[in-house]
This record gives sequence, C-alpha cells and structure tokens, in this order.
Amino acid sequence: MCALRGSTPDVPLSPSLQCRDVCGLNVSDRCPFIRTTPDCHSEGGYLNYLEGVFCYFPPDLLPLAVTLYAFWLLYLFLILGVTAAKFFCPNLSAISTVRGPLLCVPLTCSPHGVTFLAFGNGAPDIFSALVAFSDPRTAGLAFGALFGAGVLVTTVVAGGIAILRPFTAASRPFLRDIIFYMVAVFLTFTALYLGRVTLAWALGYLGLYVFYVITVVLCTWIYRWQRRRSLVYSMPGTPEMLSDSEEEPVSSNSYDYSEEYRPLLFYQETTAQILAHALNPLDYRKWRSKSVSWRALKVFKMPVEFLLLLTVPVVDPDKEDGNWKRPLNCLHLVTSPLVLVLTLQSGAYGVYEIGGLLPVWAVVVIAGTAMAAVTFFATSNSEPPRLHWLFAFLGFLTSALWINAAATEVVNILRTLGVVFRLSNTVLGLTLLAWGNSIGDAFSDFTLARQGYPRMAFSACFGGIILNLLVGVGLGCLLQISRSPMAEVKLEPDGLLVWVLAGALGLSLVCSLVSVPLQCFQLSRVYGFCLLLFYGSFLMVALLTEFGVIRLKSV
Repeated sequence: MCALRGSTPDVPLSPSLQCRDVCGLNVSDRCPFIRTTPDCHSEGGYLNYLEGVFCYFPPDLLPLAVTLYAFWLLYLFLILGVTAAKFFCPNLSAISTVRGPLLCVPLTCSPHGVTFLAFGNGAPDIFSALVAFSDPRTAGLAFGALFGAGVLVTTVVAGGIAILRPFTAASRPFLRDIIFYMVAVFLTFTALYLGRVTLAWALGYLGLYVFYVITVVLCTWIYRWQRRRSLVYSMPGTPEMLSDSEEEPVSSNSYDYSEEYRPLLFYQETTAQILAHALNPLDYRKWRSKSVSWRALKVFKMPVEFLLLLTVPVVDPDKEDGNWKRPLNCLHLVTSPLVLVLTLQSGAYGVYEIGGLLPVWAVVVIAGTAMAAVTFFATSNSEPPRLHWLFAFLGFLTSALWINAAATEVVNILRTLGVVFRLSNTVLGLTLLAWGNSIGDAFSDFTLARQGYPRMAFSACFGGIILNLLVGVGLGCLLQISRSPMAEVKLEPDGLLVWVLAGALGLSLVCSLVSVPLQCFQLSRVYGFCLLLFYGSFLMVALLTEFGVIRLKSV
C-alpha cells in the first residue's frame, strides 16, 4: 500500500508519468498529481475513485478508504450476479422462446446446456471485458480476468464437481468443447505475442464462436435423430441410456406446495395491491424456511432487487399470464427508458439539453409517461396484451445496461486498488475480477452436481468460458477498433505474468484432454483433488511472479 510519506517528493507532474507514480510522492502532492495527470483520468464511470482516495480521505484513513472500496466492490459483484441471473437471463430466454429458435444460443440448444444458466453467468465476464478493452490502460484486466476465470473454472469448479459427485463425462461434448477452447486460447496467445489485434483477427474470434454455435446445433440434431431411430428399433421394455440432459436426479418432488396457499374463495387483487406485490422482493413463506445465512444475504440483496424490479421488466413464458403486472409494466415504460439514458456513457447523454430547454432525461420521462398512460387505459389486470413480448426486449436491454454500468465501476475500483497496492492489472484480473465473476458459475454448477446433474454442470464449465473468451475478446476489440482511427488494438502485456497465465491455462487444458480419456471419462475424487492442487500451484507461481520473486534473467 502507498506509504504515508513518499521517497521522491519532487517528481515533476508530466503527462508521460503513469498513475502508479503517485505513491512515490509526498502526501501533499498526491491530490494535484491525480487531478492533473492524464493517465489517472477515467473515461467512464460515475465516481472518481482515485480522486476519492488521494483527495478526500486523510492519509491516516487510507486503510479505511480501501476497506470501503473493497465492500463496494463485493456489492457490485452482487449486483452483477442478481441482474444476470434474475433479469438478463430470463428475458433472453423469453426472447428465444417467444420469437423462435433462431435466437437461441448454443447452451440453450445443446443437450448439455443448462438453458441460459451459463450465458447468464457469463454476462458479467463479457461486459467486464468490454469495459476493460475500451481503455488500453485496463486491457490487462480483461486478459487477466478471462484467462484467470478459465483456469479457475476448468480446475476449481470442474474439480469441485468431481469431488462432490464422481461421474462419467459425456465424451463427445467434452472433446468438442475443450478443443474449441484450446483453439480460442491459442488465438489469444498468438495475439499477445504479436502485440496487436486487427479487424480481421477480432472478426475471426466472433466467426469462431458462430462456427461453435453451428457445430453444437448440428451435433444436437444428429444426436436427437440417432436417439429417435434407436427408440424406434429398440425392443419393448429395453432400458434406454440417459442422455446428457436427462440425468436422473438424486431426489425429486413434483408436488407443488404453492397449491396449498391458494385461497379457498376467488379473490381479485386491486391495481395498488398488484403493484405492491410485484415490487416486493421478499417471499415471506421462503423467508421462514431458510437459514440465517440465506436471510443475511437476502437483506443485502433486497435493495438491489427492489431497484431492478422497479426498472427492469421480466417476461416469463412459463406463466399463464407471462408475468404480466399491469401497473408495474406501465411504470416500466417510464423507468426503463430513463435507465437507458442515464447509463449510456455514464449519464452524459441523459443530461444533454435539447435546444437549451429540456435535458434528454426529462423528454424521456414525458414520452414514457404518455406511453404508460395509453398502455394503462388500453389493457386490463387479468389479461396481458398481444405485444407483451416486447417487454422482454426492453428488459433485456435495460438489464444489459445495468450490468455494463456495474462492470464499469468494478473495473475502475480494481484499477484504483492496483494503484494503491502497486499491483498490475493482470494480477487483479486473474484474482479479484476472475473470482468475483466466476462465483456464480461455481455456485450454480455445484448446486447442479448436488442435485444429481454432474455431467450437465461439467459441460457448462467449458461451454460458458468459450462464450466469455471469444465474445469478450472479439467484441471488445471490435468496439475499440470502431472508435479508434487505427484499424487495430495495441496489446501491451504486463510482463512475464501474462505468459504464466496463458501457459497455465493451456497446460490445464492439455492435461484434461489427455487425462480424462485415459480415465475412460470416469472422473473420480482423485482427479478433482489433482485439479485443485494444480490451481493452488498456479496461483502461487502467479503471485511470486507478480512480486518479482520469479523473473526472467536479463541478457
């Protein structure tokens, strides 16, 4: 951490200086340095965290500032997880269900997919990569997070699944996914070696993902065609082999206890009661049956869930009314567009005045109120309108911008912590950012394994990170190229650590590609513990490299 009194008090304020040089200044010189050095300025985000640390907190309260930033970082990860799981992913599922199968992603179409679970968990990784690639100074965060999450998921998460419930992996989906992921890692390794990503290279990432989608869909169709033929020619009473998506759960209970809570007499809620129930993020029946830890986490999540319920519509095709809440959906016609204009470019567009009279946000509120009034008087509480499916697109876009706003703050906080602790962006990406973005994958996959679906969870480990790497790097570089006069993105790896990270990921994939077939795809607890040991060794080597214990000898 920055010392209270620097060793070089007379460092000149030059545009060529890096922001990390602030820790070498006297305390009185740090705030002017932060405010005048171009490298310390952030292009996005709502708060200037560097200025907050060095200008508004006294030097003796610097540990307190770092602690507050750490808690805010954890809460931002909570926002990312809640938004992706409860709003972004369900709306994407509704779009695919309502508007046809052409919009589905491979993890939805494939037999091993966990519907939109992996895509929802991957949304924070993708948006974090897009935000990090938007600034060359934080590109190391993107590579560190994507590679670090890849190592984490393919070792800790996959190993944890094997430890919780040993199983036999689906051979063809495993080989297909790991080969595609190795190709994606090789492309990224080559781009780092060349030091740039051109337009053709970025389009190649996206093209490879499209090819992966086509491959998964074709494999699924072939598998289902073969299964139908086997069902036709199978003898009566012959037990069928369970597919990857038809694993037998350990325990199941199909009885719907919600039927017991239905009132005996028919009762119609008023419009005010519908709005109050729709905005209530707490289910009192579930609250009474849950543990203390679940309740404590729910208390932290409730403000986020309330804000998201207020601003993000959710369409549920599985419900008879499609989750139509007339008063709340009408309110969404005001709040969702308002969120759109206040999150684009961190609200810069929202405060722009049209003709010097009204700001954009006021115009949006007026137009949204008029549209909400028309919708309210043209619809009823009991029956959703024919165009109700359009709310899925509105909810998808709004939740995506919420995730993007939270990811921007995460990247800015991590950059600030890197300046304070004098850490590279790569090590912050492979640790804090990778851990925070992958915690959703870990919990969901472990839950699936406990419920008796270890093959499904294991397949999601590889399918999700392919999406994150190809779309994260490809789309992130493509967006940066579109805003830059040069038709390429310059990559400046943070020394030896990036190569250690890429080498560890490649080594873990090669080991899995060799060892899993040698075990006849039967993954035991020993294999799981070996993966955990590999990640622990990798993390130790990465940290020793970051702190200079392991370094290349100068020639």
